[in-house]
Amino acid sequence: MEKNLSKEKRQERIKEKISTNPFLSDEQLAKIFRVSIQTIRLDRLEMGIPEMRKRVITLARNASSKVKALNKNEIIGDLIDIDLGKSGISTMHTTKDMAFGKNNIVRSHYIFSLADSLAMAIIDSDVVLTGIARLRYKKPVYSGQLLVAKARIATKKSNKYLVSVHIKCNHKEVFTAKLIMVSLEQKSNNSTFNIDNQKIKEF
Repeated sequence: MEKNLSKEKRQERIKEKISTNPFLSDEQLAKIFRVSIQTIRLDRLEMGIPEMRKRVITLARNASSKVKALNKNEIIGDLIDIDLGKSGISTMHTTKDMAFGKNNIVRSHYIFSLADSLAMAIIDSDVVLTGIARLRYKKPVYSGQLLVAKARIATKKSNKYLVSVHIKCNHKEVFTAKLIMVSLEQKSNNSTFNIDNQKIKEF
């Protein structure tokens, strides 16, 4: 928590916080700085910083233009940041139609789709398929919650990539995955899509 800061110092710190974490809402910033939401909004306006949703849309537009393996409308969620061939970040706002009507818990395949799409997006290739997936659902996700996914390429062997994906909700990890992604364009001595004998642990 930060409090009793001058206006100039508070705005400087707000700018730093948003630069580090563009997903911070006005409500979250108000709690951090112990001021009203209206004060945060005024600070943002004075500094020319858009609201969180508009920041995310701008980031998504810039990041999606770098992706090779997927068209923009095929990306699941909002791709926020990408370092092609290395790592990426995406988000997804869950909705009621993604959840079971009985308990409001988001169906697992939506969470996996977010992870799988991000893993494909960070591969520097035009054609990428998922070969093997090892998944772990750690906590239930409820409709209306925001998911933040981070992926990185851990290892590359020939045309195969081991991608690690971690998804958080409210700063708590809800899902992890290790995916073997296969590029069909990078020719090796055996360029066919055959990894029956591959094990994730071999990476």
